[in-house]
Amino acid sequence: MKKNLVSKFVAVMSLTALASPAFAQSASGSNSFDMGGMALLGAGVAIGIAAGLCGIGQGRAVAAACEGTARNPAAGKNIFTLSLIGLAFIESLVIYALVISFLLMGKAPAL
Repeated sequence: MKKNLVSKFVAVMSLTALASPAFAQSASGSNSFDMGGMALLGAGVAIGIAAGLCGIGQGRAVAAACEGTARNPAAGKNIFTLSLIGLAFIESLVIYALVISFLLMGKAPAL
């Protein structure tokens, strides 16, 4: 199952990379609207992927913390403290993606 998913992912990414020359323009044909649109698209994709993967990571971290507390209730306070620190680190990655998306939005001209 996992091998099949990886092979599908590689196939889609290969087709995406090979299709990009079809949309290429000459240097004289590019304008600020195209560049601004691509910057906004990049900003949206960056924050969307970062937020989605952060949610998965936080869910797995909380599930592991709950399982650890269920196995050893005496260590619950230590596990809680460590899980809060871990969740803060995971969330900081999304904040970095948000900052990068704001920087990309600043590169887009007023549309």
